[in-house]
Amino acid sequence: MRILVVEDEPKMRALLRRALVEEGYAVDAAADGPQALALAQAAAFDAVVLDVMLPGLDGFEVCARLRRRGARVPVLMLTARDAVADRVAGLDGGADDYLTKPFSLAELLARLRALIRRGPAPLPPVLCVGDLRLDPATRQIWRGETEITLTGKEYALLEALLRRPGTVLTREMLLEHCWDFATSPYSNVVDVHIRSLRDKIDRPFGAAGIETVRGAGYRLRRDGGRPRPTSPPARPR
Repeated sequence: MRILVVEDEPKMRALLRRALVEEGYAVDAAADGPQALALAQAAAFDAVVLDVMLPGLDGFEVCARLRRRGARVPVLMLTARDAVADRVAGLDGGADDYLTKPFSLAELLARLRALIRRGPAPLPPVLCVGDLRLDPATRQIWRGETEITLTGKEYALLEALLRRPGTVLTREMLLEHCWDFATSPYSNVVDVHIRSLRDKIDRPFGAAGIETVRGAGYRLRRDGGRPRPTSPPARPR
């Protein structure tokens, strides 16, 4: 088993390396974010122990870049920060587990063993309808080669539609999927956000992907709504 340890503090890096080697792991170490990315690209690792506070690139960004590259290696993040927001940022960035300093080496080793037993997380499939693509792993959206930025609610609506192309989703279904119970069923919040979503994924591209089904709800066309190029009219003979 090969482990990558990313820690900028020399004493802590040496301690982690020694503890892991004594457990029988092969260990490579990096002292900053760019070096960690270079090592992760050069070799296959069974797990990464990743400090958050790093020079060059912090651990959050290193983890996010690994995931964007398609790396599925389990990541255990280490940090002196214990705020909920920091833990959320690490997990949302693609980390599999989180350990706050100071920590017990026994606990670190146990968590690492659990991550390795679990293995790489299955990569969620990219949703594609026509030339619309949504990557649930990175929450990125494209129309053709153009990347589109959406708000959280717009993303949730588009994901729901992409998962069931050609199917009519009622306003009630979309409310239940994207909003909490406090939202009134008589609210026009779905219509407002659908209009905003069309302004981003359809209208700038001359597309008509999201259709209104009068009296029922909305559906995404099976071809994604991108207009096909028209053939030039035949010349008269």
